[in-house]
Amino acid sequence: MTTKHPAVVRAVPAADRVVKPQARTAAKRERILEAAMSVFGTKGYNHGSLLEIAEQANMTHAGVLHHFGSKDQLLVAMLEYRDQADVAHLEGQHPPIGKDLLLHLVETTKINSMRAGVVQTYAVLAAESVTENHPAQEFFRSRFTGLRGMIAEAFREMAPDDVDEAKLWQAASAVIGAMDGLQVQWLLDPDAVDMPHAVGAVIESLSAWLKGKTD
Repeated sequence: MTTKHPAVVRAVPAADRVVKPQARTAAKRERILEAAMSVFGTKGYNHGSLLEIAEQANMTHAGVLHHFGSKDQLLVAMLEYRDQADVAHLEGQHPPIGKDLLLHLVETTKINSMRAGVVQTYAVLAAESVTENHPAQEFFRSRFTGLRGMIAEAFREMAPDDVDEAKLWQAASAVIGAMDGLQVQWLLDPDAVDMPHAVGAVIESLSAWLKGKTD
């Protein structure tokens, strides 16, 4: 009878011992996040249950809590996951700056036109976040603040040097309002709304307004 040398049994590369469990954990977390996006998108945060999310992810309720701790933590993680997915294909995995950001916003609406589920999740949770003590309220407040600043800076590049700072922020708010409002209209009647062209027209009009070229 032959026996294996102990060294042979233990000769598993350290990378395999570390990476494989991490990869499995990451895959489980992603399944949960995708399930949360589906459940929260169709039922909202208050009516979407962890049990339903667990079932969609093919896990137990305890398994979901093991990875995210609470429903509130899962919601915020899901929103961050969605934002990260939006820029995963970009250089540096973050939105461009300046004029390129405005082009990116139009391109984003084109991508959104092919993923109604993601758009619905965002629209539902953004609207819900204005309610008292909603766990995503700070996330959306910070998101809008940061986005307004980035868009205002992008408009500054194409505006006259003496442009009123307040006008830059008004223009930025208008772009965000147009994008979010168009998403709701598109979800309700997709054949009637061309989001990319509408957003592009809004940005073009606001650029002209900042340059003082409107009638």
